[in-house]
Amino acid sequence: MIKYFLTVLLVFSLTSIFAQPEGWSMFAKTKFETKYNEKAAEYFLVPVFPDELKSLVGKEVSLEGYYMPIDVDRNAYIILSKYPYSQCFFCGAAGPESIAEVTFKIKPSSKFESDQFLRVKGKVKLNDADLEHGNFLLVDAVLISK
Repeated sequence: MIKYFLTVLLVFSLTSIFAQPEGWSMFAKTKFETKYNEKAAEYFLVPVFPDELKSLVGKEVSLEGYYMPIDVDRNAYIILSKYPYSQCFFCGAAGPESIAEVTFKIKPSSKFESDQFLRVKGKVKLNDADLEHGNFLLVDAVLISK
């Protein structure tokens, strides 16, 4: 009976751990094409989201990464990076799939420090047209730990 209980507990635990997709691995499946934007008169990397990622739109995923001290208008959202500041998309050699905009459901009361490691979860939103925002967004997010 105890073996049965432990087996059920193990299966339940593993199911809980893996039930929620991890965002970075999904974002990494995105391909980027260089396209000219007439309005900006520049070339930009435009994402081509895989169907697997599109199926996550509106669903909750978790991300853990490093807070980027990017000045966002009135702290409407934060930038979370898979890598520390020295290696991030803005300063290092990482690609656009390594950052996400996180908009909290309820704004955390404390301020974050540069490169502070955070765990968040929120609903996936994808952006392939608005140049003012990133390609990967988590909305209605909650802070799991800092």
